[in-house]
Amino acid sequence: MSHTEAAFETRGNGSETDEITRDQTFTMLSNRRRRWVIHYLKRRDGGPVSLRTLVNTISAWEHGVEVEKLSWKQRKRVYTALRQSHLPKLDDAGVVEYDSNRGEIVLTEEAEKLQLYLEYVPERDIPWHQYYLGLATIATALTLVTWLSLPPVSELSGLALSSIITAMIVVSAITHVYHARNSRLGSAEEPPR
Repeated sequence: MSHTEAAFETRGNGSETDEITRDQTFTMLSNRRRRWVIHYLKRRDGGPVSLRTLVNTISAWEHGVEVEKLSWKQRKRVYTALRQSHLPKLDDAGVVEYDSNRGEIVLTEEAEKLQLYLEYVPERDIPWHQYYLGLATIATALTLVTWLSLPPVSELSGLALSSIITAMIVVSAITHVYHARNSRLGSAEEPPR
C-alpha cells in the first residue's frame, strides 16, 4: 500500500474514502505557501520536482525577487516551513507524494479535485452567482419596460430586445470563462495570492 493510499484510509471520520473532504481542502488551501506548491507543481506537468527547486521558486515569489537575489535566510525560512509542515500536510491529504529522503515532490491526480473549491473572489470583485443574478434582473427589467412600452425602450422590437439580452449573456459568459481560466492553480505565470 502506497503512502497516498494509507493517507486516504485514515482520513475523515475513520471510514475508508478516496476523496478529500471539503474541510481538508479549505484547510490545505488556506495557506499561501501550500497554494503556491500546488500551483508550481501543476505548471510542471506531472514530473517530480526537487525540494531545492520548489524552495527557490516559492522564496522568490514570496519576496518578489529573482532567485539569484535571495538570501540564505529567505530560502531557509521557506525550506523549513515546506519540509516540516506544508509538504507533509499535502502528502497526508494525498495531494502530493513527498519523498523526504530523496527531496522530491510529485503532484497526484487527487490535486485536480481541489479546483472545485477554487473559484475565489478577489478583493473588490463580486461573486459570479451575484453577477448573473444582477444580469437576469436587468434582462427582466428590460423585457418588462419594453412590454409596458415605457420610454426609452418603447421603440425596441422583440428582435432588438432579444439581441441586447443575448449580447449581454455572451459577453458575460466569455468574461467568466477568461476569469475562470486565469484563477486556476497552475494556469498563470503568477502564483495565486
